[in-house]
Amino acid sequence: MRNVMLFIAACLALAGVAFYYGMHRDPAPRTIMVDGECLTTAPKDRTAITLRVTTLDESAAISMRKANDIVANITKYLKTLDGVKMQTTEFNSYEKTQWNRTLEKSETVGIETSVAIEVSSDNMATIETLLIQFAGTDNVYTENLRMFTSAEALKPIIEDCLGVATQNARARAEALASGDGLHAGKMLSVSHGTNVAHQTIPAANFLRSSVKMATMDAEAYAGGGLVAKDTEVSVSVSAVFEIK
Repeated sequence: MRNVMLFIAACLALAGVAFYYGMHRDPAPRTIMVDGECLTTAPKDRTAITLRVTTLDESAAISMRKANDIVANITKYLKTLDGVKMQTTEFNSYEKTQWNRTLEKSETVGIETSVAIEVSSDNMATIETLLIQFAGTDNVYTENLRMFTSAEALKPIIEDCLGVATQNARARAEALASGDGLHAGKMLSVSHGTNVAHQTIPAANFLRSSVKMATMDAEAYAGGGLVAKDTEVSVSVSAVFEIK
């Protein structure tokens, strides 16, 4: 009996402690969640173009060797230019077919190897020089001419925009809270997203298999004054503020 009484007393004591802390525990803070935005632009500081090497041969090994030889020459020349960045973005070797209208069937014409090299520079004149240098080169084509903003240039702009978006969110929280006679306190949590809209300038192939056409295209383009719209940058944040 005595043990039962002690057990009951212990339970009551624990219940009292739980009740005490429950009564004196800080209530969960009142919060408000708002979004904030920042829209800005960044100047484009680099120009890029893709050089595509395409070779065809009955032998896969010969087709790939021809492509590699041309790429080696291109790479050797690019290394002589200042401020140029390059990377191979595609290397494919596949069976090429064409439709025979007389026989009304598809026929294999050989193994085609295609290699794409992206070349960029902070100097527009360098890209113009590149166009002229390879004008008329057999099996070399250009595509995807574009201007863009480098990651190095974007970084400080995005960071500043994040601060503006956060301030926008706090101002919005303060405006909403003041309608109820309250104020926005400390930020409890925040998440963000960034969108960068790079615009590509449509451009046809400048370098063609015909030497005459290739030279005409390159000379017509050189010094043409390519103009591109600034890169659009948008940053959004979703923040939770304490309200008092």
